[in-house]
Amino acid sequence: MTTRAFRMKLRPGAVDEYRRRHDELWPDLADTLRGAGIHDYSIFLDEETLHLFAVLKLRDGHSAESLPGLPVMQRWWDYMADLMETEPGNRPREWPLTPIFHLE
Repeated sequence: MTTRAFRMKLRPGAVDEYRRRHDELWPDLADTLRGAGIHDYSIFLDEETLHLFAVLKLRDGHSAESLPGLPVMQRWWDYMADLMETEPGNRPREWPLTPIFHLE
């Protein structure tokens, strides 16, 4: 199992809508993420900077690298693009985070 953490950034005024859309996460997207080996996925907000901090676990043998090519993922990115900083193709901009401490 691998743990992955990264940062994203919301646009001003987007917090409530971002939360609402995730509260109503599409079941087919959730199934796709789980099917790719993603579990224990959390996103945290720094309300001062509007930075989002995501942490997820990847099961051994995961296929998460295939997610960007899937239609459901592309539809989700298009749906979320007005709320956050994105790359071309509406993929959220991600900044990887380097682990420096862990306590089990």
